[in-house]
Amino acid sequence: MSLEALPSLREALEAHGLWAKKAFGQHFLLDLNVTRKIARLAEVGEGDHVIEVGPGPGGLTRALLETGAKVTAVEKDERFRPLLQEVADAAPNLTLMFGDALKADEAQIAAGRPAHLVSNLPYNVGTPLLIKWLTGPWTPASLTLMFQREVADRITEGPGGAAYGRLGVIVQATCAARRVLDAPARAFTPPPKVDSAVVRLEPRADRPAPERLEALQRITAAAFGQRRKMLRSSLKPMGGEELIAAAGLDPTARAEVISVDGFLALADAWLAGRSASQDPYPMPLSGVKD
Repeated sequence: MSLEALPSLREALEAHGLWAKKAFGQHFLLDLNVTRKIARLAEVGEGDHVIEVGPGPGGLTRALLETGAKVTAVEKDERFRPLLQEVADAAPNLTLMFGDALKADEAQIAAGRPAHLVSNLPYNVGTPLLIKWLTGPWTPASLTLMFQREVADRITEGPGGAAYGRLGVIVQATCAARRVLDAPARAFTPPPKVDSAVVRLEPRADRPAPERLEALQRITAAAFGQRRKMLRSSLKPMGGEELIAAAGLDPTARAEVISVDGFLALADAWLAGRSASQDPYPMPLSGVKD
């Protein structure tokens, strides 16, 4: 059987008696026009390797396979095994993996070759997965991901914007980020209570080294954990005014107006302070709200 001969997504779901599971944050994207557009926006094609998380009934999977890309689909919900196996039987360039994507080893999946991440991410794990991919040891070739629209706003917002925060700083320090597609709730089955958006992320050539990235995460956790306070207060456990002066920033400014470069300067100053004698800048207090 070929991909073209497969039953429609709705027919496949009905045949297997499947429905979206709220505990997994599932909302099925069944509109092939939308899934094909996502595949085009991902800019993948013949010979490319794609890792897809949360394929569910396989709507986006089918669109990715149509490009000629090799797809590894990682699914946590075992209920979809028979349905996805039908797709795999029709497409030899599809590999199925069942398990928790938060525990998956993408470097092993990629097997030393570049791999692109393309997914309609489950709502309840989208942000943790993104942070894992951007701060872990493995770097994807590109990421084309669907999130709730409010998360997409947080990813792409700049300093001073209402949605600007820790997530945006970490994403923009590691990637060039842009929102490429809006998807209304009615495009999904069942429709969620919020709209969604697709974000395209391309890793930066000057991506921070692991130690610098770890420092950035600590700095932003402290600064945005108390975002209405001035930096001299929110960063007091990490060096306070001395740290801020070393980064060349205004100690009376608040986190929401500091640029990504400003936060990287703070991370560099903190690392320099920790490497100095007597370790003058201590580790931040535990329990800082993320």
